Amino acid sequence: MILLRYGNTNTYYTDGLLIDTDMPGTLPLFYKELKKNGLNVGDIRFVLATHWHPDHMGLIGELTALGVKLLLIDRQKAYVNFSDRIFARQKGIDFKPVREDDAVVISCEESRAFLHGIGIGGEIVPTESHSPDGVALITDDGNCFAGDLEPMRYIEAYGEDSPLKKDWDRIVSFHPHTAYFGHYNAQKLN
Repeated sequence: MILLRYGNTNTYYTDGLLIDTDMPGTLPLFYKELKKNGLNVGDIRFVLATHWHPDHMGLIGELTALGVKLLLIDRQKAYVNFSDRIFARQKGIDFKPVREDDAVVISCEESRAFLHGIGIGGEIVPTESHSPDGVALITDDGNCFAGDLEPMRYIEAYGEDSPLKKDWDRIVSFHPHTAYFGHYNAQKLN
């Protein structure tokens, strides 16, 4: 797993899969970060957004135009173009909208078999407490890529019956050892 830090959102690369991107306009910085880590765009086979907020999907349109396949979870389909109108109002941003019809669309239930087919042991699970389209990737080697899910330490503030607690209960049932977030430092889970 490689952390690619080139803007405000943590981006992760593991075994040909890019998890999240930063805002549009950061592609030159993304290229520099890839090079710094001994990677190039050709190493990325798929890109997955943990949710479709602007700061997690801003480069996906540009990456898919370069040949990277979008891995889209079916429950996210209604949110793919959510940010288009936000970026359209901003002057000077080179935003390329995402073409949903170019995506490989799977369900969370199908994710284990799909990931196995591309050489990744793991599963994608829904995490709706931050955003209704939220997902986390949990790998069999103990990594959890949680996007903007609030860390476990916030469960007490939200309450034991909160959606956050339900999300973390689901994640913890896979026994990951480390959670990687979009905007927080990594957190050891056990």
